[in-house]
Amino acid sequence: MSELRHASDTDPKDKSDAKNLFDALGRFEFLLGMIIWHDILFAVNKVSKMLQSSTMCIDSALKQIKGITEYFEKYRDDGFSSSLTIAKGIATEMGIDPVFPIKRRGKRKRQFGESDCQEEILEAKKAFRVKYFNVLVDMAITSLNDRFNELMVFKDIFGFLLSSGTLKSLSDNELEECCTKFAETFSLNGSSDVEVYDLISELKIMRFTLPNGVMSAMEIFGHVKEVDCYPNIFIAYRILFTVPVTVASAERSFSKLKLLKNYLRSTMTQERLNGLATLCIEKKLLDEIDIDPIISDFASRNVRRNF
Repeated sequence: MSELRHASDTDPKDKSDAKNLFDALGRFEFLLGMIIWHDILFAVNKVSKMLQSSTMCIDSALKQIKGITEYFEKYRDDGFSSSLTIAKGIATEMGIDPVFPIKRRGKRKRQFGESDCQEEILEAKKAFRVKYFNVLVDMAITSLNDRFNELMVFKDIFGFLLSSGTLKSLSDNELEECCTKFAETFSLNGSSDVEVYDLISELKIMRFTLPNGVMSAMEIFGHVKEVDCYPNIFIAYRILFTVPVTVASAERSFSKLKLLKNYLRSTMTQERLNGLATLCIEKKLLDEIDIDPIISDFASRNVRRNF
Protein backbone atom coordinates (compact mmCIF):
# COMPACT_ATOMS: atom_id res chain seq x y z
CA MET A 1 0.00 0.00 0.00
CA SER A 2 2.80 2.39 0.87
CA GLU A 3 4.59 1.75 -2.43
CA LEU A 4 1.35 2.08 -4.38
CA ARG A 5 0.42 5.46 -2.94
CA HIS A 6 3.92 6.86 -3.61
CA ALA A 7 4.31 5.43 -7.12
CA SER A 8 4.44 8.11 -9.81
CA ASP A 9 2.60 6.05 -12.43
CA THR A 10 -0.38 5.28 -10.20
CA ASP A 11 -3.79 6.73 -10.95
CA PRO A 12 -4.75 9.52 -8.50
CA LYS A 13 -7.90 7.70 -7.46
CA ASP A 14 -5.90 4.53 -6.74
CA LYS A 15 -3.40 6.59 -4.78
CA SER A 16 -6.19 8.03 -2.66
CA ASP A 17 -7.76 4.60 -2.05
CA ALA A 18 -4.36 3.13 -1.15
CA LYS A 19 -3.66 5.97 1.28
CA ASN A 20 -7.05 5.63 2.99
CA LEU A 21 -6.66 1.86 3.27
CA PHE A 22 -3.09 2.20 4.53
CA ASP A 23 -4.21 4.67 7.21
CA ALA A 24 -7.09 2.39 8.25
CA LEU A 25 -4.88 -0.70 8.52
CA GLY A 26 -2.23 1.22 10.42
CA ARG A 27 -4.51 2.33 13.23
CA PHE A 28 -4.16 0.83 16.69
CA GLU A 29 -7.90 0.11 16.84
CA PHE A 30 -7.67 -2.09 13.73
CA LEU A 31 -4.69 -3.99 15.15
CA LEU A 32 -6.48 -4.64 18.44
CA GLY A 33 -9.61 -5.73 16.59
CA MET A 34 -7.64 -8.29 14.57
CA ILE A 35 -6.18 -9.79 17.76
CA ILE A 36 -9.65 -10.08 19.28
CA TRP A 37 -11.00 -11.71 16.12
CA HIS A 38 -8.07 -14.16 16.11
CA ASP A 39 -8.80 -15.27 19.68
CA ILE A 40 -12.51 -15.78 18.94
CA LEU A 41 -12.11 -17.55 15.60
CA PHE A 42 -9.27 -19.75 16.89
CA ALA A 43 -11.48 -21.10 19.69
CA VAL A 44 -14.51 -21.53 17.41
CA ASN A 45 -12.43 -23.32 14.76
CA LYS A 46 -11.11 -25.90 17.26
CA VAL A 47 -14.59 -26.77 18.52
CA SER A 48 -16.07 -26.70 15.01
CA LYS A 49 -13.60 -29.35 13.81
CA MET A 50 -14.48 -31.57 16.78
CA LEU A 51 -18.21 -31.22 16.14
CA GLN A 52 -17.76 -32.22 12.49
CA SER A 53 -16.36 -35.60 13.51
CA SER A 54 -18.47 -38.54 12.33
CA THR A 55 -18.23 -40.14 15.80
CA MET A 56 -19.46 -37.06 17.67
CA CYS A 57 -22.51 -37.74 19.85
CA ILE A 58 -24.84 -35.39 21.70
CA ASP A 59 -23.13 -35.85 25.06
CA SER A 60 -19.70 -34.90 23.71
CA ALA A 61 -21.16 -32.04 21.66
CA LEU A 62 -22.85 -30.55 24.71
CA LYS A 63 -19.59 -30.72 26.66
CA GLN A 64 -17.73 -28.95 23.86
CA ILE A 65 -20.40 -26.25 23.58
CA LYS A 66 -20.51 -25.74 27.32
CA GLY A 67 -16.72 -25.48 27.41
CA ILE A 68 -16.45 -22.87 24.66
CA THR A 69 -19.34 -20.88 26.14
CA GLU A 70 -17.56 -20.78 29.51
CA TYR A 71 -14.37 -19.78 27.68
CA PHE A 72 -16.13 -16.83 26.03
CA GLU A 73 -17.71 -15.76 29.32
CA LYS A 74 -14.27 -15.73 30.94
CA TYR A 75 -12.77 -14.09 27.87
CA ARG A 76 -15.35 -11.31 28.16
CA ASP A 77 -14.00 -10.44 31.60
CA ASP A 78 -10.25 -10.94 31.10
CA GLY A 79 -9.70 -11.07 27.34
CA PHE A 80 -9.70 -7.35 26.63
CA SER A 81 -6.77 -6.55 28.91
CA SER A 82 -4.67 -9.45 27.56
CA SER A 83 -5.48 -8.55 23.94
CA LEU A 84 -4.60 -4.93 24.68
CA THR A 85 -1.20 -5.95 26.04
CA ILE A 86 -0.44 -8.06 22.96
CA ALA A 87 -1.63 -5.29 20.63
CA LYS A 88 0.63 -2.73 22.31
CA GLY A 89 3.64 -5.00 21.88
CA ILE A 90 2.92 -5.58 18.18
CA ALA A 91 2.18 -1.88 17.64
CA THR A 92 5.53 -0.91 19.15
CA GLU A 93 7.34 -3.29 16.81
CA MET A 94 5.44 -1.91 13.80
CA GLY A 95 6.01 1.70 14.78
CA ILE A 96 2.31 2.39 15.44
CA ASP A 97 1.33 4.69 18.27
CA PRO A 98 -0.54 2.42 20.75
CA VAL A 99 -3.26 4.90 21.68
CA PHE A 100 -6.94 5.21 20.95
CA PRO A 101 -8.01 8.25 18.93
CA ILE A 102 -10.12 10.67 20.94
CA LYS A 103 -13.14 11.77 18.99
CA ARG A 104 -14.34 15.29 19.32
CA ARG A 105 -17.76 15.71 20.93
CA GLY A 106 -19.97 18.63 20.01
CA LYS A 107 -21.64 20.65 22.71
CA ARG A 108 -25.41 20.47 22.88
CA LYS A 109 -27.64 23.23 24.06
CA ARG A 110 -29.57 22.16 27.13
CA GLN A 111 -33.32 22.47 27.13
CA PHE A 112 -35.46 23.83 29.91
CA GLY A 113 -35.97 21.36 32.75
CA GLU A 114 -32.90 19.22 32.04
CA SER A 115 -30.61 18.24 34.86
CA ASP A 116 -27.41 20.17 35.30
CA CYS A 117 -25.38 17.00 35.83
CA GLN A 118 -22.90 16.24 33.09
CA GLU A 119 -23.59 13.26 30.86
CA GLU A 120 -21.23 10.38 31.41
CA ILE A 121 -18.57 10.40 28.69
CA LEU A 122 -16.81 7.14 28.08
CA GLU A 123 -13.11 7.23 27.58
CA ALA A 124 -11.83 6.08 24.19
CA LYS A 125 -10.47 2.83 25.65
CA LYS A 126 -13.64 2.09 27.56
CA ALA A 127 -15.78 3.04 24.58
CA PHE A 128 -13.92 0.54 22.37
CA ARG A 129 -14.43 -2.19 24.94
CA VAL A 130 -18.14 -1.47 25.40
CA LYS A 131 -19.08 -0.81 21.78
CA TYR A 132 -16.79 -3.32 20.03
CA PHE A 133 -15.29 -5.98 22.29
CA ASN A 134 -18.32 -6.68 24.49
CA VAL A 135 -20.71 -6.63 21.54
CA LEU A 136 -18.54 -9.08 19.59
CA VAL A 137 -18.16 -11.57 22.44
CA ASP A 138 -21.85 -11.31 23.37
CA MET A 139 -22.82 -12.07 19.78
CA ALA A 140 -20.58 -15.15 19.83
CA ILE A 141 -22.16 -16.41 23.06
CA THR A 142 -25.68 -15.73 21.80
CA SER A 143 -25.02 -17.47 18.48
CA LEU A 144 -23.73 -20.56 20.30
CA ASN A 145 -26.78 -20.71 22.54
CA ASP A 146 -29.20 -20.16 19.65
CA ARG A 147 -27.50 -22.58 17.24
CA PHE A 148 -27.36 -25.50 19.66
CA ASN A 149 -30.49 -24.80 21.68
CA GLU A 150 -32.13 -27.82 20.06
CA LEU A 151 -29.47 -30.08 21.54
CA MET A 152 -30.66 -29.16 25.01
CA VAL A 153 -34.09 -30.50 24.04
CA PHE A 154 -32.45 -33.75 22.94
CA LYS A 155 -30.58 -33.87 26.24
CA ASP A 156 -33.89 -33.81 28.11
CA ILE A 157 -35.01 -36.81 26.06
CA PHE A 158 -31.77 -38.83 25.88
CA GLY A 159 -30.00 -37.55 29.00
CA PHE A 160 -30.42 -40.76 31.00
CA LEU A 161 -28.67 -42.74 28.22
CA LEU A 162 -25.60 -40.54 27.77
CA SER A 163 -23.34 -42.10 30.42
CA SER A 164 -23.28 -44.93 32.93
CA GLY A 165 -22.82 -42.44 35.77
CA THR A 166 -26.08 -40.69 34.93
CA LEU A 167 -27.89 -43.99 34.46
CA LYS A 168 -26.75 -45.38 37.82
CA SER A 169 -27.50 -42.14 39.71
CA LEU A 170 -31.21 -42.15 38.81
CA SER A 171 -33.75 -43.53 41.26
CA ASP A 172 -36.36 -46.01 40.08
CA ASN A 173 -39.03 -43.31 39.86
CA GLU A 174 -36.76 -40.96 37.91
CA LEU A 175 -35.80 -43.78 35.55
CA GLU A 176 -39.46 -44.59 34.92
CA GLU A 177 -40.19 -40.93 34.14
CA CYS A 178 -37.30 -40.74 31.68
CA CYS A 179 -38.32 -43.94 29.92
CA THR A 180 -41.95 -42.84 29.70
CA LYS A 181 -40.94 -39.50 28.20
CA PHE A 182 -38.66 -41.26 25.72
CA ALA A 183 -41.41 -43.67 24.64
CA GLU A 184 -43.97 -40.86 24.26
CA THR A 185 -41.58 -38.83 22.15
CA PHE A 186 -41.04 -41.66 19.67
CA SER A 187 -44.61 -42.88 19.39
CA LEU A 188 -47.26 -42.38 16.72
CA ASN A 189 -50.94 -43.29 16.92
CA GLY A 190 -50.37 -45.22 20.12
CA SER A 191 -47.49 -47.27 18.68
CA SER A 192 -44.01 -46.70 20.12
CA ASP A 193 -40.59 -47.75 18.90
CA VAL A 194 -39.89 -49.33 22.30
CA GLU A 195 -41.97 -51.16 24.90
CA VAL A 196 -41.77 -48.71 27.79
CA TYR A 197 -42.18 -51.26 30.60
CA ASP A 198 -39.69 -53.66 29.04
CA LEU A 199 -37.25 -50.74 28.60
CA ILE A 200 -37.58 -49.84 32.29
CA SER A 201 -36.98 -53.42 33.37
CA GLU A 202 -33.99 -53.85 31.06
CA LEU A 203 -32.36 -50.64 32.30
CA LYS A 204 -32.87 -51.59 35.95
CA ILE A 205 -31.09 -54.89 35.32
CA MET A 206 -28.37 -53.48 33.09
CA ARG A 207 -27.36 -50.85 35.67
CA PHE A 208 -26.03 -53.64 37.89
CA THR A 209 -24.30 -55.53 35.06
CA LEU A 210 -22.31 -52.64 33.59
CA PRO A 211 -18.54 -52.73 34.21
CA ASN A 212 -17.10 -50.46 36.88
CA GLY A 213 -16.07 -46.98 35.88
CA VAL A 214 -17.77 -44.29 33.85
CA MET A 215 -18.80 -45.41 30.38
CA SER A 216 -19.85 -43.20 27.50
CA ALA A 217 -22.96 -43.78 25.43
CA MET A 218 -20.94 -45.44 22.67
CA GLU A 219 -19.27 -47.79 25.15
CA ILE A 220 -22.64 -48.72 26.67
CA PHE A 221 -23.99 -49.37 23.19
CA GLY A 222 -21.04 -51.66 22.49
CA HIS A 223 -21.73 -53.55 25.73
CA VAL A 224 -25.44 -53.92 24.88
CA LYS A 225 -24.60 -55.13 21.39
CA GLU A 226 -22.12 -57.66 22.77
CA VAL A 227 -24.41 -59.24 25.39
CA ASP A 228 -27.37 -59.18 22.96
CA CYS A 229 -30.12 -59.52 25.56
CA TYR A 230 -31.52 -55.97 25.85
CA PRO A 231 -33.54 -55.40 22.63
CA ASN A 232 -35.33 -52.23 23.78
CA ILE A 233 -32.13 -50.62 25.08
CA PHE A 234 -30.48 -51.49 21.77
CA ILE A 235 -33.26 -49.69 19.87
CA ALA A 236 -33.06 -46.67 22.19
CA TYR A 237 -29.32 -46.25 21.60
CA ARG A 238 -29.74 -46.68 17.86
CA ILE A 239 -32.21 -43.81 17.89
CA LEU A 240 -29.79 -41.75 19.98
CA PHE A 241 -26.94 -42.20 17.51
CA THR A 242 -29.06 -41.34 14.48
CA VAL A 243 -29.69 -37.82 15.78
CA PRO A 244 -27.34 -35.52 13.82
CA VAL A 245 -25.18 -33.24 15.96
CA THR A 246 -24.27 -30.93 13.06
CA VAL A 247 -25.18 -30.60 9.39
CA ALA A 248 -21.57 -30.92 8.26
CA SER A 249 -22.14 -34.33 6.66
CA ALA A 250 -25.15 -33.06 4.72
CA GLU A 251 -23.20 -30.01 3.55
CA ARG A 252 -20.35 -32.21 2.35
CA SER A 253 -22.85 -34.37 0.46
CA PHE A 254 -24.27 -31.38 -1.39
CA SER A 255 -20.79 -30.09 -2.20
CA LYS A 256 -20.06 -33.36 -4.00
CA LEU A 257 -22.85 -32.63 -6.48
CA LYS A 258 -20.81 -29.79 -7.99
CA LEU A 259 -18.10 -32.30 -8.87
CA LEU A 260 -20.48 -34.95 -10.21
CA LYS A 261 -23.19 -32.99 -12.00
CA ASN A 262 -21.25 -30.69 -14.32
CA TYR A 263 -22.00 -29.52 -17.84
CA LEU A 264 -20.23 -32.53 -19.35
CA ARG A 265 -22.69 -34.86 -17.60
CA SER A 266 -25.89 -33.00 -18.38
CA THR A 267 -27.63 -36.16 -19.65
CA MET A 268 -26.87 -38.26 -16.57
CA THR A 269 -29.86 -40.18 -15.21
CA GLN A 270 -31.00 -39.86 -11.60
CA GLU A 271 -30.08 -43.48 -10.84
CA ARG A 272 -26.50 -43.00 -12.05
CA LEU A 273 -26.19 -39.70 -10.15
CA ASN A 274 -27.38 -41.37 -6.93
CA GLY A 275 -24.88 -44.17 -7.39
CA LEU A 276 -21.92 -41.86 -8.02
CA ALA A 277 -22.93 -39.62 -5.11
CA THR A 278 -23.09 -42.61 -2.78
CA LEU A 279 -19.62 -43.73 -3.86
CA CYS A 280 -18.18 -40.26 -3.24
CA ILE A 281 -19.89 -39.75 0.11
CA GLU A 282 -18.99 -43.22 1.43
CA LYS A 283 -15.43 -43.17 0.11
CA LYS A 284 -13.99 -44.67 3.30
CA LEU A 285 -16.18 -47.76 2.91
CA LEU A 286 -15.41 -47.89 -0.80
CA ASP A 287 -11.66 -48.01 -0.12
CA GLU A 288 -12.16 -51.12 2.01
CA ILE A 289 -13.98 -53.02 -0.74
CA ASP A 290 -12.08 -55.27 -3.12
CA ILE A 291 -13.35 -54.12 -6.52
CA ASP A 292 -11.47 -56.69 -8.63
CA PRO A 293 -14.21 -59.37 -8.38
CA ILE A 294 -16.83 -56.71 -9.19
CA ILE A 295 -14.92 -55.62 -12.29
CA SER A 296 -14.46 -59.24 -13.40
CA ASP A 297 -18.16 -59.95 -12.95
CA PHE A 298 -19.10 -56.83 -14.89
CA ALA A 299 -16.69 -57.68 -17.69
CA SER A 300 -18.02 -61.23 -17.97
CA ARG A 301 -21.57 -59.98 -18.41
CA ASN A 302 -20.63 -57.52 -21.16
CA VAL A 303 -18.32 -59.64 -23.33
CA ARG A 304 -18.58 -58.69 -26.99
CA ARG A 305 -19.35 -61.62 -29.20
CA ASN A 306 -17.11 -62.27 -32.17
CA PHE A 307 -18.98 -63.25 -35.31
